[in-house]
Amino acid sequence: MELRLHNTLTRSRDALRPLDPLNVRMYVCGPTVYDHAHIGNARPVIVFDVLFRLLRRLYGAEHVKYVRNITDVDDKINARAADRGISIRELTEETYRWFREDTAALGCLPPTVEPRATEHIAEMRTLIERLVAAGHAYVEQEHVLFNVPSMPDYGQLSRRPLDEMIAGARVDVAPYKRDPMDFVLWKPSDIGVPGWDSPCGIKTPGRPGWHIECSAMSWRHLGETFDIHGGGIDLIFPHHENEIAQSRCAFHTGVMAQMWLHNGFLMLEGEKMSKSLGNFVTIRELLEEWPGEVLRLTMLSTHYRQPINWTRQGLGFAAKTLDKWYRVIGDVEAESGADNPFEHEIAERLSDDLNTPSAISHLHHLADVAEHEEASSALRRRFKGAANLMGLLTETESAWRARAKESVALDEATIGALIAERLAARKSKDFKRADQIREELAAKGIVLMDNKDGTTSWEVAR
Repeated sequence: MELRLHNTLTRSRDALRPLDPLNVRMYVCGPTVYDHAHIGNARPVIVFDVLFRLLRRLYGAEHVKYVRNITDVDDKINARAADRGISIRELTEETYRWFREDTAALGCLPPTVEPRATEHIAEMRTLIERLVAAGHAYVEQEHVLFNVPSMPDYGQLSRRPLDEMIAGARVDVAPYKRDPMDFVLWKPSDIGVPGWDSPCGIKTPGRPGWHIECSAMSWRHLGETFDIHGGGIDLIFPHHENEIAQSRCAFHTGVMAQMWLHNGFLMLEGEKMSKSLGNFVTIRELLEEWPGEVLRLTMLSTHYRQPINWTRQGLGFAAKTLDKWYRVIGDVEAESGADNPFEHEIAERLSDDLNTPSAISHLHHLADVAEHEEASSALRRRFKGAANLMGLLTETESAWRARAKESVALDEATIGALIAERLAARKSKDFKRADQIREELAAKGIVLMDNKDGTTSWEVAR
């Protein structure tokens, strides 16, 4: 089975040819730990978890190394810790714990290695000194900057016009830059801000720039070159472009990673998610209302490279789908491995540039096969094993039902209030609002039982 993925670097769908099939290596940019992760942050976490699972199936779990970093030194972290009146370490430990809990609830496997930036300062200093020695970086006013014109083929990943790259680079305008596109590798730290011994003979304590962190951590754990680098589409420029520049110029290599994968943007109910619009939703807020598996299936229902419109309707549809699938499998154990033909069929679809919509469509077909009254328990086990490859149907039906009842029990007051509002809307002939409430409840998996006297009862549909 050949795995083909859309490579941002080549703009084509390329076959994965690992540098070492016994050591397949993937790096994905992780979170900056200063606040709860939002639902947009969940997309790369889920997408690359599916790829991790697929690589483990194709090459063997012991032959795949997945590194996802933690950025725990950043100006946003410093500002948030000061606002809350707590130490930077206390803030990063707390938010890292939240992230770890949220990603586990989404059904994601832990990466092989989850390095923290603050634990790799020595590697960052080494890279910076190599770049200065090679003429690709320079020291100015206690800063170290990468000299972009020193790399003739800079910009191959993003392929942006020069004026666009300069506009992006000018986010950090400074008089000590030799060229507008030059970017910071190291900067001095003010009093009260984390600082370490600086490279290149600089006497003032300092801290790394964002881009050098990922180059150092990927080098430490995956080597000078590796197979796959992933992240959100918003990271292509300048972050990933600058990673490539640092790593290639430090090690004199033709590539940093052979393949670059990027997931598309996430919209919330048709709008860009932002705090200013009041539609900023965290993973944790959604997990209070929906099982993590519902969020996961919703996310995978759109191809990873396409923009996704995150809606309550989509969540409701995913919940109903999982309800049916759990009814099909009951409490059987999954059958996994090369002997499961259902799993092989899902792996084939995922091997076509992680085509999760195609895989989900086929899971619907397999559910119908396994649901047939003459279907054996072996078919149900195979169906569950096929879904497990995508991190789905990891529980039993009994556990799924118990979780649904528990979540509803915690929210009976809200359900009752919405039913009362709906009855009042119907009496006042506001049928539009009455229908909206029914749809809201249906999206939560609540089915209303109506008769001529109004709503008499309700039940959980998932």
